[in-house]
Amino acid sequence: MDMAHWGQRFLLYLRAERNASRHTLRAYKHDLDNFLRFLQRRYPRIALEPAGRQAGAQYRLIVRDYLSELHQKGQRRATLLRAVAVLRAFFKFLLRSEVLAQSPFVGLPMPKGEKRLPRYLSEGDMQRLLELPRRSSKKQSLRDGALLELLYSSGLRIEELCQLNVEDIDFWGGMVRVFGKGGRERLVPLGQTAQKTARAYIESRSPHDRASGPSGRPADRPVHSGPLFLNPRGMRISDRGARFIVQKWVQRAALHQKISPHSFRHSFATHLLDRGCDLRSVQEMLGHRSIVTTQIYTHVTPEHLKKVYQQAHPRA
Repeated sequence: MDMAHWGQRFLLYLRAERNASRHTLRAYKHDLDNFLRFLQRRYPRIALEPAGRQAGAQYRLIVRDYLSELHQKGQRRATLLRAVAVLRAFFKFLLRSEVLAQSPFVGLPMPKGEKRLPRYLSEGDMQRLLELPRRSSKKQSLRDGALLELLYSSGLRIEELCQLNVEDIDFWGGMVRVFGKGGRERLVPLGQTAQKTARAYIESRSPHDRASGPSGRPADRPVHSGPLFLNPRGMRISDRGARFIVQKWVQRAALHQKISPHSFRHSFATHLLDRGCDLRSVQEMLGHRSIVTTQIYTHVTPEHLKKVYQQAHPRA
């Protein structure tokens, strides 16, 4: 049994049973291919043993050698941690498939991740950014404004936002239905401003703005159904297109920090917690499986420190 064969089976497993997104599959394939090329170059004769602890110990040395090579090439800590995560998942799959009897990660020292605070916008900067599309008379500004509002109002991942359909928005109940990682469905509140901008964008769309079908022609569906955000060709907007829109308005706002679409999600969580929202509710809205993932947002912002100081210090 060769590693390339099991690598393909692992990717199929991720897609079929774990319902991994195409972005996850692409990232896993990239890191796994790098490891397999290393294996072919440095250990061309090695073969997987169907059982036995010897194989696990053998691959422990190989994994350590591989990570050492990445480190010597000057790869960032984040790259090393991602490689570890992919290989750990791959060898866990091999254990489940009874190809190996022991994980090579047993007893293997791992690089520790840096605890970085998530990059977020202050409430003032976010307000200034969200107001910009409203001042523009261009038709696409309605779409752009709705897109930015939804990112911030509901803390969506960019992939989740691009997959939204008009039917996913419950204007009556003020909720949006989101399909997150692994196909998990959740309902997230939608703020009044986001509802207003989304409704204005939808109502501005003409029949020619319908999402295109496989032939490229407008699909036979009403304007008030189908993909929510469309590109100029009338097709569902891509992740890349949505990222371009975000960067366009971030640049126009002249913000003096690096802001990505995910920064809107970070800002969403940070601002909710700053205003007293409980951590468990934020976890549910973000779609995190574990509350440990959400705890990174419990950092104390300068604005919150100043507020607490002014309320508590006798000579503030």
